[in-house]
Amino acid sequence: MSATPLPPSPSSHRLWDISPPVHAGSPVFPGDTAYSQQWCATLGPGCPVNVSAITLSPHVGAHADAPLHYAPDGAAIGALALEPFLGLCRVIHAIGCGPLITWDHIAHAVDATLPPRVLVRTYARMPQDRWDGDLAAYAPDTIARLADRGVLLVGIDTASIDPADSKPLPSHQVIRQRGLRVLENLVLDDVPEGDYELIALPLKLTTADASPVRAVLRAL
Repeated sequence: MSATPLPPSPSSHRLWDISPPVHAGSPVFPGDTAYSQQWCATLGPGCPVNVSAITLSPHVGAHADAPLHYAPDGAAIGALALEPFLGLCRVIHAIGCGPLITWDHIAHAVDATLPPRVLVRTYARMPQDRWDGDLAAYAPDTIARLADRGVLLVGIDTASIDPADSKPLPSHQVIRQRGLRVLENLVLDDVPEGDYELIALPLKLTTADASPVRAVLRAL
């Protein structure tokens, strides 16, 4: 399954749904909490509704990291301003560039018109049904150079902006130092390079280290 182009309506531009489906089979970082659901109430005599309870890591599916995820004194996701998660962005292709996205991989799409949000596609087809321990990640210098150009948010179609086995998390630390925001696990499979409007608002979870998002791109 790939990024799903939604049909345009007379009053809007074309939308691209860049969020993977979330269900019990969604891949998670090893040791993280997978999605599960149970029914607390079901339709029937004496019960007018279905009501479920869900358990999941906030890093399942498309999600936004909070500073609390990588800094003990960092802000929770519900305390963050929404502006970085909404507005003009650029999708850049660096397919098969792993293990790290270097400046050379994205320089072809960086110019004086670079918007304050950058999403990088690394997969030809994002693996939505399995964990990929060899995921591509950002080189810390790439994050720093994007920040120097006024970028407020970086996104990627893998589960992390750092390699899966990294302990120092150098790219997350650059994010912390420079005050950027992060989106991970996006589905950019069929999204052409270019500029879009990004809509990917996190939930107002007041103590959480991340939040699921329904990430959408709108054609300009």
